[in-house]
Amino acid sequence: MASSRPAHFASGGVSAVLGPTNTGKTHLAVERMCGHSSGIIGFPLRLLAREVYDRVVAIKGADQVALMTGEERIVPAKARYFLCTAESMPTDRDAAFLAVDEAQLGADPERGHVFTDRLLHARGREETMILGSEALRPMVRALVPEAEIVERPRFSTLSYAGAKKISRLPKRSAIVAFSAEEVYAVAEMLRRLRGGAAVVMGALSPRTRNAQVAMFQAGEVDYLVATDAIGMGLNMDVAHVAFASLHKFDGRRTRRLTVAEMAQIAGRAGRHQRDGTFGAVSEEGPGAFTPEEVFAIEAHRFPRIETMFWREGRPDLSSVDALIADLERRPEPGVLRAAPQAVDLAVLKRMADEPWVRDRARTPAGVARLWAACGLPDFRKLGLDPHTRFVERLFRNLTEGNGYVPHQWFADEIQRLDTIAGDVETLAGRVAAIRTYAYMAHRADWLTDPAHWAARTRAIEERLSDGLHASLTQRFVDKRTTALIRQIGADASLLPVVIGPEGEVMVEDHPIGTLAGFRFTVSPDARAADKRLLLAAAEKRLGGERAKRAEALVAADDADFALDGSTILWAGQPVAMLEAGPFVTRPRLVPDRALDALSPASRQAVAARLERWLAANVARHLPALSKLAAAARDPAATPALRVVAAALEARGGLAERLPLRASVEALTPEERRRLRAMGVTIGALDLFDPRLMKPAAARWRAALLAIRGDRLALPREGASVLPRGAPGAMLASGFRPLAAQAVRVDLVERIARGAHDARQGRRPFAPDQALATSIGLEPATLARLMADLGFKPVSDTDEGAPRWVWRGRPPAPATPRVAPTGTWAALAAWGDHG
Repeated sequence: MASSRPAHFASGGVSAVLGPTNTGKTHLAVERMCGHSSGIIGFPLRLLAREVYDRVVAIKGADQVALMTGEERIVPAKARYFLCTAESMPTDRDAAFLAVDEAQLGADPERGHVFTDRLLHARGREETMILGSEALRPMVRALVPEAEIVERPRFSTLSYAGAKKISRLPKRSAIVAFSAEEVYAVAEMLRRLRGGAAVVMGALSPRTRNAQVAMFQAGEVDYLVATDAIGMGLNMDVAHVAFASLHKFDGRRTRRLTVAEMAQIAGRAGRHQRDGTFGAVSEEGPGAFTPEEVFAIEAHRFPRIETMFWREGRPDLSSVDALIADLERRPEPGVLRAAPQAVDLAVLKRMADEPWVRDRARTPAGVARLWAACGLPDFRKLGLDPHTRFVERLFRNLTEGNGYVPHQWFADEIQRLDTIAGDVETLAGRVAAIRTYAYMAHRADWLTDPAHWAARTRAIEERLSDGLHASLTQRFVDKRTTALIRQIGADASLLPVVIGPEGEVMVEDHPIGTLAGFRFTVSPDARAADKRLLLAAAEKRLGGERAKRAEALVAADDADFALDGSTILWAGQPVAMLEAGPFVTRPRLVPDRALDALSPASRQAVAARLERWLAANVARHLPALSKLAAAARDPAATPALRVVAAALEARGGLAERLPLRASVEALTPEERRRLRAMGVTIGALDLFDPRLMKPAAARWRAALLAIRGDRLALPREGASVLPRGAPGAMLASGFRPLAAQAVRVDLVERIARGAHDARQGRRPFAPDQALATSIGLEPATLARLMADLGFKPVSDTDEGAPRWVWRGRPPAPATPRVAPTGTWAALAAWGDHG
């Protein structure tokens, strides 16, 4: 039976401290080490070694503490305490204290032989501690029978909380996935649903990992997404551990986690005396826990480890063949079994087939150099063939010239990595790549100036780590959504929404959008999935601001409004649209949908104010149209007046006379005076309101007609004559096309009046050219106009201006409402002058 009494650490003794997670085993080892004059602890992860290194530095001082991992070495001259990864432990160094953490990893197919070797051979001069799971007990009994086994209970309770969807996970949860792709997918989901998550993976550098964990610890995010790296003693304030999956690829196949692996990860929930919970995100299927697994995890009862992997830790270096044979040698029958072929051995065997490699590894020193090169980890996960080619190049460099890696090649390789441009995956790949060169830089016999290159690679790794942290935060953390999540569901009056002077809307100083007029627009950098949440949160607090703006609109001057096409603007922002109504002058006003957020009373007041502004502008700029609409529907008016008024109103106050000739000629003198009182000119060629020629009136007329589908091109302001084909050079826009020009209709009428006043019966006459010249009419334009007015040129002309003669009035068309075909030059009939 295991002893439950307090541990007694005898001088020179070996102790095995066994128990589940959160039992304080690592903390105990650090305390014991600091009580000795020197010490070494081997950890399973670089991240954990770095975390404990920082703690011991705080106790002993930086000059007394060393950090040794494959790609990071900080070894002060007077260092007495060494925090290392298991592979980097200086086993030839004498130390008063030595500990191996997570020793049950001796059962891991990939790295197990390293932990087994440390369990068998690594010892402290005064004290040795083996830290691990309770499942390790049989191996301790078999391999280290002299060890005193100390059982430590968990400080807090770990219980199963059932399956919960990611959207329903409690705060301070860690979600565990088993591939980078799955980690990113879960983090992206949490960003959309809960504002974001910190990301922790074993491939991250300590600097990036610490920055991500710091966000989680500080409460900037409430969720952590991680690989199973968090199961190896990394200390974080996690209340619940959720498994996104219960299967992982172990380098050879995809398999279900063992109960011990599940417990190692789930045990990160709870800290010291605080209880923790675990669960899955799937309620059924392969992603769900079985009742047996739940019972085992809660009770900390796991299958005992019956065998551990072993490989010769001090192989024969006399020749390449002797080295391979020693590494492939099987252990004696018992609890140890041969480790599967690791990457370093696979690379060695491939390189051993190359004659040039054997030629350069003929001596024990050459073999040792070859084996050291093969030990370069495949940080980039390139695969065996690409990694072997890289190691071959490294070994070739180490056995050529001066026996060192070429300075220029190494400098060029790391310079290529010294950029923080790119996405998360690209930066993570560069971090993995720089770890390879950092590993090489910490080999004193590989580079001529290892200290310089170690510092250089460390600086690049730190820059890349900072860039990766920023990229992870940008991709997987939305501080606006986080702030909203913390307030959502709370009393709307407590939501800290602030509207800036430019209409910017902020929640806890995080901009979420802009309130322009009454319309709230989500910030353009918000992702599509967040917009609904941002809109919902903003709508809770923008009602008061919109009510204030409604009051300001109702009290605004007419100058604060404008018509842009069919849109009514207030202070430059759309507040309503105009749609076709029963008359041109009575379009239907449709308030902007943003006004739906106002109270009914406020919305009605705004609509009434806009209606008043619209009516005032129509009356100011198009005064005749309302009167024409009334005349067209006046039952007391004659049919002729109703026809003329209706045609003018439908065309916005301007109509060609030819189609209306019969009705115009049927007008009584009193009806003609009534039309003139409205402002209508009955011209020789056209009927129009001359006030429509003013720029503002022209814009309003064009806007109201466009609402009904009659889109007009507006001429340039102040134009009297336009080139034919120019914008606005059409009768509907107030310009009559004549030859190569188009002349404004009111000027056409002035020329017609002048010609009428100048003629004397049917005798030839020469019209006054001054007016035509002053407005820019070309001779061909004037000739075409005279012809359209009913004149023809005469041949007996004197030198000088052309002479014209009146042709007389032709008979009225048979169908007065239909425009006849052809050119009826004499149709003008002089309007009121004929």
